Amino acid sequence: MSTYYTPPGGLPPQSALMTQRAVFTGSYCVIPKGCFSDIVTSFLPGWTKTKLWLIARPMSGFAETFSQYVMEVAPGGGSDAPDAETGAEHWLFFTGGLATLTIDGTGYEMEEGSYAYIPAGTPWTLLAEGSQPSRFHWLRKIYEPAPGIPAPEVLVINERDVPVRWMPDTQNRWGTTRFVEPDDLRHDAHVNIVTLQPGGVIPFEETHVMEHGLYVLEGKAAYKLNQDWVEVEAGDFMWLRAYCPQACYAAGPGPFRYLLYKDVNRHAKLRGPGAFGPLR
Repeated sequence: MSTYYTPPGGLPPQSALMTQRAVFTGSYCVIPKGCFSDIVTSFLPGWTKTKLWLIARPMSGFAETFSQYVMEVAPGGGSDAPDAETGAEHWLFFTGGLATLTIDGTGYEMEEGSYAYIPAGTPWTLLAEGSQPSRFHWLRKIYEPAPGIPAPEVLVINERDVPVRWMPDTQNRWGTTRFVEPDDLRHDAHVNIVTLQPGGVIPFEETHVMEHGLYVLEGKAAYKLNQDWVEVEAGDFMWLRAYCPQACYAAGPGPFRYLLYKDVNRHAKLRGPGAFGPLR
């Protein structure tokens, strides 16, 4: 059985309580798994037999640097033209099903735990295969090149082949599955998996410039967002704006794991959108 949570879709019964844990503030957002019903799914041009939950998009007062989709592609569905935005780089993380991902003419068999990074401007296609829907997270960002630094290369790997790097002095309770080295300046963002074992903590209020998207793949925890403690569990999504304080207690009984996005390795913008100075 998969350890990655995937939304079941459908609709809650009329007998269900309306009260949920959804929160939207100026510094963070929590979209609990109960919000992932069929009534809020979207569809994309160029994709067949596909529905998705669009959980982050660039807009004022919300995600500024990325978009994130939770995709469900029925067998035989997919796309030969997945995205018309040629400046976008892509991260795909598969939580179930089977698919053939073709990147610049090379095919890759994607299954549970598969991870792909697709550089901006690289052609790719996807075909769902097998008897069950292919389920994956799709994150997009406009790539920011840096002078004198080459663009990143295609990366396809499975999480099971990447060891968790445990934080120092945590007794292997808090660690990160890093698909790209932190000092690889070709990359302007990272999409990794964070693991906290039962009783593990982020023992201080992280307050930093990186924007975050966190989708809980497994387990439950108490997460501090700005001034509030919220309970989160597998299937919940959190967005944290830059400088939103965060901390965490992993509640158990099993590991607490989430897919993490953050923007890194580039100068702060001083001109244009998201800055104060005019465009040159």
